[in-house]
Amino acid sequence: MAPAQGQFSDQTDGADSKDSEEGDSVPPAFRSAVDALHSARLRPELEVEPTRPPKRLAPYAYALEAAVVDGEDDLADGRLVLLHDPAGHDTWQGTFRLVTLVRAELEPEMASDPLLPEVCWSWLTGALEARGLSYGEAGGTVTRAGSHYFGALGTRRPATQIEIRASWTPREGRGGVPDTAAHLMAWGDLLCQIAGLPPSDPVDAAVVTLPQRRGPQVP
Repeated sequence: MAPAQGQFSDQTDGADSKDSEEGDSVPPAFRSAVDALHSARLRPELEVEPTRPPKRLAPYAYALEAAVVDGEDDLADGRLVLLHDPAGHDTWQGTFRLVTLVRAELEPEMASDPLLPEVCWSWLTGALEARGLSYGEAGGTVTRAGSHYFGALGTRRPATQIEIRASWTPREGRGGVPDTAAHLMAWGDLLCQIAGLPPSDPVDAAVVTLPQRRGPQVP
């Protein structure tokens, strides 16, 4: 990644829609929701840039990828995708949906905690609730995977990766547009928390964090 920390790069390839060649036909609600993402105030440790969204999930989509950076180390990384279907979606119970993948590498002593998946899921819901966000139909998985190295790689320490895959429906506000900036800031809070960074706000002081750790790059 090469954007400035705590803000977006100048790339503009994070949007995709059935009308991508006719910008004026993009629904105003989706355009406003995407524009609001760029007003989010993110922590300086976050490097964020647009990326190609998955296709065929919704008529309109916008995607971001981010990494929590400490010097030359990526402590955590992830993707956030904003989906929009003007006709509404029964599963979403709304016209917008946020989909995320967040992951980080843990130190072995932290990876053995049997409650780690439940704690990580609570970080997601807690990040949304800490910013007073209303949402529905939240669901997802928390996966813990371990790697042990042998042969020529036998000198490497065992590694454990935690991965959160989740989606939720942001409640729509005026003009049918959700507060996507606040949802992005909450997602940034989650990334920093799984990276083991200390809270940046007094309101987050009671949140338990893990120590800093290595983090893999999003391919």
